[in-house]
Amino acid sequence: MKKMMKTACAMLAVCGTLSAQYVMPTIELWPQQVPAAREAKAAPAARQGRDVAYLDRVSNPTLEAFAPTVETNGKAVVVCPGGAYSVLAYDKEGQEVAQWLASQGYTAYVLAYRVPDNRAGALQDAQRAVRLVRQRGHKVVGMIGFSAGASLTCRAATRWAQPAYEPADEADALSCRPDFGILIYPAYLDEGPGGTLTPELTVSAETPPLFVFGTEDDVRYSGPSSLTITDAMRRAGAPVELHYLARGGHGYGMRAGAGLVWPPLVQAWLAKQ
Repeated sequence: MKKMMKTACAMLAVCGTLSAQYVMPTIELWPQQVPAAREAKAAPAARQGRDVAYLDRVSNPTLEAFAPTVETNGKAVVVCPGGAYSVLAYDKEGQEVAQWLASQGYTAYVLAYRVPDNRAGALQDAQRAVRLVRQRGHKVVGMIGFSAGASLTCRAATRWAQPAYEPADEADALSCRPDFGILIYPAYLDEGPGGTLTPELTVSAETPPLFVFGTEDDVRYSGPSSLTITDAMRRAGAPVELHYLARGGHGYGMRAGAGLVWPPLVQAWLAKQ
């Protein structure tokens, strides 16, 4: 309990602008041993950038829960901030998104997954997060991610049949397949030969529905990644909806420009799921 409180306090200290009415207790993903741990559990290293609150180091992954602020629809969404698998843009691509989802009737859980440079650990954290949220009674559990967080969301959506860790408790008997995935300016989905689909992504007709939002001028990340994953989903006969703008760049979260475009599109798409 003390570790959980220290973790929550560290996050809120650097991301202290959100109203407390939204926030529920923080959930520790791994109450005992973190699988394949590289270091002992500690509170995250947090810092305030110019306009983003970052978590620079996460060794004790958590879910920060946000209760619905309108009538609940009973559904839950795990929010995966981006940051190149090196840091987490925790407020802009995590808490702010969770607050918006809460205003739409969802219970939102911001995932502080392991960074830096721990893609294998991040996938373990994502699979565990979906199971823990499902254990809390949510029949529908989706994911939304940004940049590297969108990569993680896509990995969870396409690798759910491949357990990333040994079961730790009864929660791990539950499915880690997200019911849907939302990829906002996704990255790292085109790491195959010649810019093809990243080899670890196993897309099939059983892949959950994906919503993809990218821009042509995001030439390093969401431009190629958005088109690559959409084509793979289409070829597999899996449901996908792509929104692709000429301009927008990268890393806008829900703020100006393209950050104001995708939320109503996601809201309409979610209503159909």
